[in-house]
Amino acid sequence: MASHHRDPGPWLRRPQPRPAARLLLVCLPHAGGAASAFRPWQALLPEEVEVLTVQYPGREDRFPDPLVDTMADLVREVTDALAPVLDRPYALFGHSMGSAVAYEVALELTRRGLPAPERLLAAARPAPHRAPGGDVHLRGDAALVDDLVRLGGTPREVLADPDLRAAVLRYVRNDYRLIERYQPAAPEALPCPVSVLVGSDDPECGPPDALTWAATTSRPLAVTVLDGGHFFLTPQRQRVAETICRDLGLPVPRPAKAWPSTP
Repeated sequence: MASHHRDPGPWLRRPQPRPAARLLLVCLPHAGGAASAFRPWQALLPEEVEVLTVQYPGREDRFPDPLVDTMADLVREVTDALAPVLDRPYALFGHSMGSAVAYEVALELTRRGLPAPERLLAAARPAPHRAPGGDVHLRGDAALVDDLVRLGGTPREVLADPDLRAAVLRYVRNDYRLIERYQPAAPEALPCPVSVLVGSDDPECGPPDALTWAATTSRPLAVTVLDGGHFFLTPQRQRVAETICRDLGLPVPRPAKAWPSTP
């Protein structure tokens, strides 16, 4: 059975099936993020690309599912989900925590004898071996909220309702625990090229940090700096889509009609 007719299971979402697309773009969200963050992307990408988004457990339609709080377990689950559907060339795109997950998934897929991605696209985080750890996951709820607000991804007002706040912080704290405890000892070079996208005002990953990814590939590194902070993907969605197409050697799409912002 062709992969585009296969139920992608709980870990993957396919916003718009494109069975004739020649390339799969697998998108992995940031800590606290969900598959819906990438839903508008399909409309911005050419017909040659079909988007698959990873849905981590514990949020949105996977709210009841058990959380996964180690990188090794998360990578195994995502790789298990992807392996049966990679019937075409593919690329991996990860934002923040998702870039580290994408890197580890690329390594695991090649260890299993599957083709390497055409390209790894990493956004808003230094290379795994150079990214600092942290202890935010050990702090109280107020400190966790402060960090979310600092990065600009979640307005403080959204977390004013106690029930919503408790539900959101449950999986956010889990994701922070996962990424803050993930400390790879040394980089392992991928056989594919790597692109890095960073926001000009990102407090977590500025243009110099992008260069740390050079150690993760045996190919030339492509770096693109876009206006914005840690969550530049939303206001710069069109530019991000153009960068993805350029780096993958695809025709750059015409500007699409405006799409309302998503949280």
